[in-house]
Amino acid sequence: MKPIKDRLRETIGLDAASVGSTMIQRAVRQRMRSLGFKQLVDYWRFLEHSRAEWQELVESVVVTETWFFRDPEPIAAFVRLVREEWLPAHATAQLRLLSVPCSSGEEPFSLVMALLDAGVPAERFQIEAVDISARALARAGRGVYGKNSFRGKDFSFRDRYFQPSEEGFMLDPAVRNCVQFCQGNFLSEDFQTREPSYDFIFCRNLLIYFDPLMRRKALAKIERLLAPTGVLFVGPVEQPLAIEHGFETAKIPMAFACRRAGHGARRQRVAWMSKRSGAAPKHQLEGHFQPQHQPQASGRRLMPSPDKPSSSLRPDLETARRLADTGHLKEAAEICEAHLRERRVSAQAYYLLGLVRDASGEPGAIDCYRKALYLEPNHYESLLQMAFLLQKNGEAARARALKSRAQRIGMKM
Repeated sequence: MKPIKDRLRETIGLDAASVGSTMIQRAVRQRMRSLGFKQLVDYWRFLEHSRAEWQELVESVVVTETWFFRDPEPIAAFVRLVREEWLPAHATAQLRLLSVPCSSGEEPFSLVMALLDAGVPAERFQIEAVDISARALARAGRGVYGKNSFRGKDFSFRDRYFQPSEEGFMLDPAVRNCVQFCQGNFLSEDFQTREPSYDFIFCRNLLIYFDPLMRRKALAKIERLLAPTGVLFVGPVEQPLAIEHGFETAKIPMAFACRRAGHGARRQRVAWMSKRSGAAPKHQLEGHFQPQHQPQASGRRLMPSPDKPSSSLRPDLETARRLADTGHLKEAAEICEAHLRERRVSAQAYYLLGLVRDASGEPGAIDCYRKALYLEPNHYESLLQMAFLLQKNGEAARARALKSRAQRIGMKM
């Protein structure tokens, strides 16, 4: 089995420990049964000379689980950056965005719908979406999705952009035409993109499957593809990995966004709660996108004023989340702590408090994640954050175990 694992790592960057050796073994055994091989050595010989079988094995081990608006925070951040930074600086240019890996298209199509809902014309942007899985791309090309692609509580976007069909829900061609799909191995030497650089790159939950060497290779390629003023969006555990490579945080809590080194410090942080009447975005983050009411003529704030004493704010996690999104980490932490004092047990409160402490550089983040997992052992985000901190502290074995748990949970979500 080792030669197969080594080849998977060398070609697609897959670290066997990230998905679990048993998963790879199970995929290999299934392929052997389908082809009638009884000995592993015979299958390996066949695999060495069959590009088609190699692709079949890759299809069996890559993780393609996703759904629409899976992570609302980065999408909300992306839309705000486009409206408040990119569009004012580019009067006529077309925005270039790369989504890799794109799986069956839910992420890039979510980005299209979010831009359209924000009033950005379709002719102002073009999204290129890349994945190694031919099967996933075939589903994306058809644009027909079943119930697993729609999760959460708010399906208003489905009413606007999908039509019911016998097989599920068919995506509006106007949305589909905004994305160009391409099959490719991001780590291969001959990997080519349509554009030389991109204003935004979404590369979420890919780096966690790579070993350190392949991760550096991937981040170097991303750095070459990202425009000087561009923004990279990665997964929660991956942002520190990008920073270690030389990127800088974009200072947008909960979005896990980065800029190229030297650029972030020179730019003014985006104001996430607009003070200008009528300037509020069409959507806001509340676990999913929902319409946001415009400010009244009186100038009343949509959220409690961050400069109010924290004691005057009710201990509500949504308030804490929004304060964290504005960069008011101290106030957000105080609300989380008050929430815990009042309600005693809340995995989500401990998770949010851990994120805030981590973002502000204060100690205690790992204890918060540990408490969240004590209350809710399958808390996906806490597992990922805990795994990263353990990895950073040199506890690689425990980190791998937690990552494996998180991946199994993520596949069931």
